[in-house]
This record gives sequence, C-alpha cells and structure tokens, in this order.
Amino acid sequence: QSSGLQLRSYQLVVAFDIAERLIGMSADADLNFGDLFDALAPQIAARPAIIYGQHTLTWGEFDARANRLARYLLAAGLGTGSKVAFYLRNSPAYLELFAACAKARLTHANVNYLYVDEELFYVLDNADAEAVVFDAEFAPHIDALRKRLPKVKCFLQVGRTPKADVADFEIACTDGDATPLGIRRSGEDLYFMYTGGTTGYPKAVMWEHKHRIAVIGMSTAQTAQEHAELISQGSSGVVLPACPMMHSTGFTTAVAALMGGQCVAILPSVSFDPAVCLSEIERLGVERVAIVGDAFSVPILNHLQSGARQYDLNSVTVISSAGAMWSAERKQGLLQYFPNATLADSLGSSEGSRLGSQATTHGQDTATARFAVGPDVKVFTEDFREVLPGADEPGMIATCGSIPLGYYKDPERTASTFPTIDGVRYSMAGDWCRLLDDGTMILLGRGNNCINSGGEKIYPEEVEEALKLHPEITDAAVIGVADERWGQAVTAVVRTSGHQAIALEQLRTHLTNRLARYKHPKTYHFVDSRIRHDNGKVNYRAVRKIVEQE
Repeated sequence: QSSGLQLRSYQLVVAFDIAERLIGMSADADLNFGDLFDALAPQIAARPAIIYGQHTLTWGEFDARANRLARYLLAAGLGTGSKVAFYLRNSPAYLELFAACAKARLTHANVNYLYVDEELFYVLDNADAEAVVFDAEFAPHIDALRKRLPKVKCFLQVGRTPKADVADFEIACTDGDATPLGIRRSGEDLYFMYTGGTTGYPKAVMWEHKHRIAVIGMSTAQTAQEHAELISQGSSGVVLPACPMMHSTGFTTAVAALMGGQCVAILPSVSFDPAVCLSEIERLGVERVAIVGDAFSVPILNHLQSGARQYDLNSVTVISSAGAMWSAERKQGLLQYFPNATLADSLGSSEGSRLGSQATTHGQDTATARFAVGPDVKVFTEDFREVLPGADEPGMIATCGSIPLGYYKDPERTASTFPTIDGVRYSMAGDWCRLLDDGTMILLGRGNNCINSGGEKIYPEEVEEALKLHPEITDAAVIGVADERWGQAVTAVVRTSGHQAIALEQLRTHLTNRLARYKHPKTYHFVDSRIRHDNGKVNYRAVRKIVEQE
C-alpha cells in the first residue's frame, strides 16, 4: 500500500470514526501515547494543536508545555503508574495534562466535575490519586477534602492565583526544561476511565495505551516515528468535541484528533451553549463535531429552528455521537442544516468500543438504535450461548481483541464484565440487543435499571436512598422515562409519611449535598400505595405504570 493511500485511510479513521472504516493498529505494536506525542510535535510544530476562543496553541507550544508539566509532576514525587486526577472542565489544560501524564508514564484518572464532596472524595480516594489538578472554581471542594487525602503529593490549580500551599498550573507549564524527557515507555502503561458503578459510585476501567491506540484506529505504521512522518504529509483539520472531555466520548475524540495531527477546538463557554458551538463551527471551519446524542442535538436543533441567526455549516463533514440515544428524528433535523455531514452514531462504552455503528447522510432514512455489528463482536445469552442473526431471543453484546484489563481494585466486577468464553476473553458491559436476519442489531438497553440521561449513567438505588433520608419520605422508587432532550429523564415515585406532596424546592435542597445535580429527579409522583414486592424489592413495573397513568 502506498504512503498516499495509507494517509487517506488514516484520515478517514480520524475524520469519520465510523466503525466499518476503522483500520486499527495491532496492539502488538506496543505504542504509547507519550511516544506518539514526542514523535508528532517536531514534525508538525507550526500547526495549530488547540484553539480555545481567541487563543491558539501550536503543536510546538503544546509539546513544550506538556514536557515542563511532566517534569514538574515527577519532581513532586510521582513515579511510573502514579495516578493523576483530572478535576477539570474542557480547556487546553485537560489535553496538556494528558500529554504530560503520557510522557511521564503517569495514569490519567478522570473526575466528573458535577460530583459533590462525598462523591468527589470517593473517586480521589479510590483512584489512589497522588496529584489532583483542578479548575479554580472547584477550589472550595478541594479545600474541604484535603485533610482526608493523605496520598496526594501535589495539588495544582488551573486559573486564578492559587493559595500559597497549592501549585499554579500555568507556572508548572511555563517554567523549566521544555525538551523531551528521554525516558523509555511501554504500551502497557495505563490510563483510567471512570464510569458509573452499580452502587452509584463509579469504577475505573483500566486501559493499556497499546490497546486504546488500537481501538482509536491508528495508521498502518508500526512505530511512533513512522506514524509521525505519515501524518506530516497530510493537512490538518479542526475537530470540535462539544461534549465534556471528562467522559469517554469527548476524551477519545480529542485524543484521536491529536494523534492524527489535527487541531482540537474547545468551546470557550463554561457550559454547553448551542449558539457558541455553532458560531465556533462557522468561524473555524470545523470539519468534525462530537456530541452525545439528543442531549446535544435537541438544543442545537431548537436554536437553529428558532431562526435567531443563520450559520454557514458547510464545513462540517461528520457529526459523531456515542454514549446515549440519538433518535432518527433528530438526525434528520440536523441534516437539514448540515448538508455535507455524515452522522456517525457509535455504540460503545468505557469498557469496550466499536460495538456497533450507524452512518446517516442527507436523504437517507435511518432507524433509532439500529446498528451494524462492529468487528470482533458477538452476542451471548446469560449462560454464554451465542445468539445468531434472526434468533428470537435477546442477548448481551460482547467484544474481544483490544479491551481493558478490567476495573481497578474490583476483581469481582472484573470477572463478571470480562468473562472468558471458549478460551476468548470478552468485554460485556451489560448492553442487550436483538440480532436481525440481516446481521444488524437493535439495541435494547442495559439489563439492569441504569438510567442514561444525557450520557450520564445514573443508578436508581443511589437516588432512592438519598430521597429516603428526607424525614417526610417513607419510600421512593426511581426510573428513567423517555425524554426528547435527555434520552431518559430521572423520575421519582415517592411515599410520604403524611401522604402529602413535598415542595420541589425543598426536595432540591435536601439532595443538594447528597447527589450531583444531574442525578436529581426532574419529575416527582406522590403516592400512598406500596411500591415494593413482598420480598422488599421495588416493583418497577408497578412504578412505571403509576408514572404512565399520571
């Protein structure tokens, strides 16, 4: 295969991220993200790496800052495998810190910035974090927890001047030696991706660099230098992850773009604003946008349909989504405004990617939750019988090949999620589907009662227990109800001691210090009847009937 064809194939991977076009590199190449950053930067030093509002960071500047930051973390006492907590919103700091961690052989551990103190403490403690890097707005939460985190060797604050006992992230990136570290790395170095757990607390999925690089879809090069030389022959496009990089979809999109020598555009607004997003797409000529299903497509469509302003969106060739339901109706609506775009809907999870894919273009009909089966994917029953296309029974989606090692400090969950079947190790995160005669799959959802609201995983039991701590609530059940924007809206059915409704504001106040805001029920239904079976378990079928009848 000629280098030109190799380059074109790779650009398709990075630009489109459609599973059937992926040409994933074998994990036998033993590549490391740190080696790739080191090799790419000298080849494309003058290219833009990150655009954040009016600020542009070239690859040369990005690389120098990451090298200095890596040295700072090592000088603070961190060593190979040390965990670094990313308590950050989307900003250049997130990607600079990841590059620094990869270069210094440190382990990325994402933190959901919506967590409140107890949830935040759990993640930082569970990760054995030795460094915590946080945005200035989160300083009060860090101050409240510092005495409970004796394993943390350094705290770095991004933005504003920190307190005397907290390091300044900007100084760490601008002072010191900016040359490459010159250390030997391994494809078995780790990064963590925290995802929701069955108890409501998240668990860390352990990915080896070489396997994640293979999943992202690298070129046919077998060394970092060969890859960099191949990338230097092509041009740079602009990729915009509109979703948070603290989650897998936004993070993987941004890292894959950098590995392809692309420029990552980061929205300058604190929270998602469709007007800001569309303005940046137009201003920068963005080629690819990453979202999370209807949670993003609904506000984008509402803004476009309002006619508040006309945008030139012809530059967009791909809108990709993963992690939440993306309805066929919203896809068709978006295509009216993005005439040159392919909508790439990917099915996957933190535990395993490329489970399925669906690509939609202008004038093409599509079905919600119907996917082409990904490479290395099979479907099994609970007793590990393989389900074949056209079989009249549902099954769990499983994938093999480049998959995670398991969950950090959770061997029991690791064994159940990553079983070995007929000598092959699979990842089975609990997604159920039905295989059609043509080999495509219809996604049925998680086998448990997990709620997916705007890409956030919410477990009913955690919300129920928090509600029952209210002095007037005697019982509670929580379910997910179909919602136009969020995919599923958290909905609570509540019994009170006086069989009276409780003011919504009072319930919000009650939950404020117990649960992140996105876990709060959006709707309440108050009942005076039992909502549990005789065995004490919630009767979710009856609960759903109550909700549907009101």
